[in-house]
Amino acid sequence: MEELLKMAQKKAEQVEIFALDQKFNEVSFENAQLHEIATGYRSGVSLRIIKDKKLGFAYTRNLINPEELIQNALASLVGNVLAEYELPYTNAQELPKLDTYDESIEEITSTQMVKECERVCDILKPSGAEIFVWAFTYSNNLRILNHRGTDLHSKSSLFGIGAKLTFPGTAAGIYRMWFAKKFEPMPDNLINELALLYQIGLKEVKITPGKMKVLFMPNDMYTLNWRFMSGTSGKSVYEKISPIAEKLGEKIFSEKITIYDDPLNDQYPQARAFDDEGVKTQKLILVENGVLKSFYYDLNYAQKLGTKSTGNGYRTGQWETDPLALKPTPSLEYLQYKPGEKTIAEIIANLDRGIIIEGALGAHSGNIPNGDFSIGANPALYVENGEIVGQVKDVMVAGNIYEIYKNVIEVSKDTYPSSSGVMPGILFDYVTVATK
Repeated sequence: MEELLKMAQKKAEQVEIFALDQKFNEVSFENAQLHEIATGYRSGVSLRIIKDKKLGFAYTRNLINPEELIQNALASLVGNVLAEYELPYTNAQELPKLDTYDESIEEITSTQMVKECERVCDILKPSGAEIFVWAFTYSNNLRILNHRGTDLHSKSSLFGIGAKLTFPGTAAGIYRMWFAKKFEPMPDNLINELALLYQIGLKEVKITPGKMKVLFMPNDMYTLNWRFMSGTSGKSVYEKISPIAEKLGEKIFSEKITIYDDPLNDQYPQARAFDDEGVKTQKLILVENGVLKSFYYDLNYAQKLGTKSTGNGYRTGQWETDPLALKPTPSLEYLQYKPGEKTIAEIIANLDRGIIIEGALGAHSGNIPNGDFSIGANPALYVENGEIVGQVKDVMVAGNIYEIYKNVIEVSKDTYPSSSGVMPGILFDYVTVATK
């Protein structure tokens, strides 16, 4: 990598190398039967250059010819993408030491994962449902170098397991996930909760549509987070599409809502002391007791807006999952909410009438930058007098996050890792619910 850096420095004023090695092991079961085992290794390098304040970018999965990679990056300069920011110097010795890697991850075998999936299937089989179970391990080695002397390294491990029960004749189902830095069996309470909710959901009930209380479970908070992330992104602020761009310091949500990004919390897997641009990360308070406290930035949009990067430049995209193929953009990869005082079970027990969102269809629909959403509940469970009484089919839930977050009844005490961070369940009031 050092030689590639020296070669590229002869061609451009600024140079960054992003190198990622990843080992993975995946197992999946369909209808409680082993479906697939996959094991592999992925490695590659991305090169980002800035020449005459223009951005060049190229990547490869096989660094046989460094000169070709450099020439590809130079050729991309023809796109005339403006890059007036400076790549940072970050001293690795000044970064916090995080516990992100457990070496036992390398010893987890496909056989061990198959046995764990079989155990989960055996517990769930009495439900009579169509059972899907999957497990995976990832071991990541990341290195970032640049022309200013930055040389950072991060190693992380991840074990994950999930299970889903699908209702007969539908694609709707209830699922739960579990993540750790090493092998940990899926907790029995999650498996049993899954089985219980499935059994309750087999009963179909009818409800009167209208404004009502709606509990978004941790698994499905990404629907709302997607809109929040858009509104607080430096990119949205710069492009003047954020409806809260001028509301810094104002109350925009219920005082029960505190939201922050915390990549330094190594209680959870894959914590990071630096982002994908080599900028030191931090715990960033976005909303505190309902008040908008900050936006988040990468180097590019921080420069455009005359501020500093918050350490939120990550190689992530809405659909693309290969970080090597992506350029950094503002992103919240470690989103969390301040927990409330009641468990999800206690919130449900105190709910007079409302629905629980256990899955969402169409989370991408609606005007995301404006905070609008319109989703199909997949499924929705109906609660009456503190008890879940059955499943409501063909339910649509719609609203705007800048309205419903003003009407928060409870934020749960229990939180779970999910696709958009560590999430609680949140109970909202006055949400529009429509049925056939």
